[in-house]
Amino acid sequence: MRNIVVVECISTGTNYIQDIVARNYNPIVLEMAESGDNEEALLYKKIVHDSYERIKHDFDLIHEKDTYEETLAMVKELDPVLVVPGNEKGVILATKLANDLNLLCNPIENLDAFTLKNEMQNRLAENNLRSIRGRVVKSVEEAVDYYDSEGLKEVVVKPIYGAASVGVNICQNRQEMIDSISKVFNQKGYYGNESAELLIQERINGDEYVVNTVSCGGVHRVTLIWKYNKIKTSEGGHIYDSFESINELDLGEAKLVEYAYDVADALGIQYGPVHGEYMIDEKGPVLIEVNCRPCGANMDADFLDSFSGQHETDSSLDSYLNPKKFDYELKKGYKLFGHAALKLFIVPNDLIAESSPMNHISNKLKSHYKTALDPINETQPFLKTQDLETSCGTVFLSHSDGYQVKKDLDFLRSIEKYAFQLVLSEGLDKETEIDEDETFKDIHYLLENAPVYGTTLFVTDSIFDDVDLLQVTPDKLDALNGEFDCVVVNLNKSILDKKDDYIASLFLKIFNKVRLSGLVFIPKSTYGLLPNGRVGAEALVRVMDLKIELPLHNLPRMIIASKR
Repeated sequence: MRNIVVVECISTGTNYIQDIVARNYNPIVLEMAESGDNEEALLYKKIVHDSYERIKHDFDLIHEKDTYEETLAMVKELDPVLVVPGNEKGVILATKLANDLNLLCNPIENLDAFTLKNEMQNRLAENNLRSIRGRVVKSVEEAVDYYDSEGLKEVVVKPIYGAASVGVNICQNRQEMIDSISKVFNQKGYYGNESAELLIQERINGDEYVVNTVSCGGVHRVTLIWKYNKIKTSEGGHIYDSFESINELDLGEAKLVEYAYDVADALGIQYGPVHGEYMIDEKGPVLIEVNCRPCGANMDADFLDSFSGQHETDSSLDSYLNPKKFDYELKKGYKLFGHAALKLFIVPNDLIAESSPMNHISNKLKSHYKTALDPINETQPFLKTQDLETSCGTVFLSHSDGYQVKKDLDFLRSIEKYAFQLVLSEGLDKETEIDEDETFKDIHYLLENAPVYGTTLFVTDSIFDDVDLLQVTPDKLDALNGEFDCVVVNLNKSILDKKDDYIASLFLKIFNKVRLSGLVFIPKSTYGLLPNGRVGAEALVRVMDLKIELPLHNLPRMIIASKR
């Protein structure tokens, strides 16, 4: 069985392993040496090893040697059919190895042009394609000289080599640029590497896109187009909010695709995937940067197949090993079978979480595919989001109906903005004093004045002897079958010491007991103990497709919802 080597196999690149096995080749992962022993390098290494855990097939693992010559000799002994990069860090080494072994790959003379962010812009300018003004600087003084001489206003500061928006800052004026440069020069890159040089570029304002392509013998085919939504932080970071698939081209987007082909030609791309990031403004499309490896964001093959009928690592291997299949897919044209989106959660400030209710909430969405949240460690803080690396997790959405995907994406944004305790809960916002006498009065008033009708379920901490309704405590809920016309909730002392993920799961279970056209009543004494209080309770109601009804004048501070 012949070998295929994947250099630095993480994120979406892990899909290569199953695709290699499916072609009856043997997958070998070449793990690169650490970029240092700093915290960032160690964190990146953990990301690499965690990626291995998600791979469902066996593979051989080898490690980069102390010198390139030793690494080349080791790989040559394996007699590989291909050497491909599994992520951005692997592009340089994979390209060198493939060239020296005379394998199909992109020409070594173009390496700087498709790896260094300044050189790719220079190559575009040389080919009379639109490019972004910029200069590589080694000090704050050089940056200030360039800023003043070019008469710039807004600029972008970024490392010339990196990934995941780490070190990328949008600066609206001269002082912001100076502050950003000082910060980035003193921080480690995504791989734990130091930034000795930075790229200062003019800021382009427009809509940001991804055009993913694969190439076979210099012929390029679009695999997927995404539209980004990013948010600028108060510190100047440029962070991801969401990705949304582009299913049909809108105004100006056909020109974007043509420009993406021109970029690939200018950079000398011959084989394999290109993950290209672009901006469209009033002048048309312009390249932000390209990465000659599979798209990131940990998109597994089944997710990509669910709406596009293909995934990029498989299409990439076609470009090397099966030109007829590549040509067949090219002639079919760009056609998606569904819509997709990714919601990346933005942590508003440094925090230590005790639970994550979102794991129970997101899977109730109609377009939900999977949720990938960082694990909870009650001694390890989640840092305020500044780049892709510090997002706390992602919800993947896929559905045949684009409206449903958009609706679910907007709902997740609302939770992030108004009820973040439902994403990551610190467990700090609960009332601690419960006046049982006052609660009993409130519940009796509710039962006497609410429009309760038909079969009614009373979910309560304590059984009321004078209430002629079906009463259950939370621990008996699972044994109860059927749905009800009305559900009244009176929970407080039984949830006071529970984590918010348990509380969210319990209330979703309660709401599931309401039949079509039925009503739910939740008094303040109950919703005040839920994550983010009333807003959090309303979010749980909405995720179960219940309608929040207008409040009643005679029932103040009461959530009323109906099942439509």
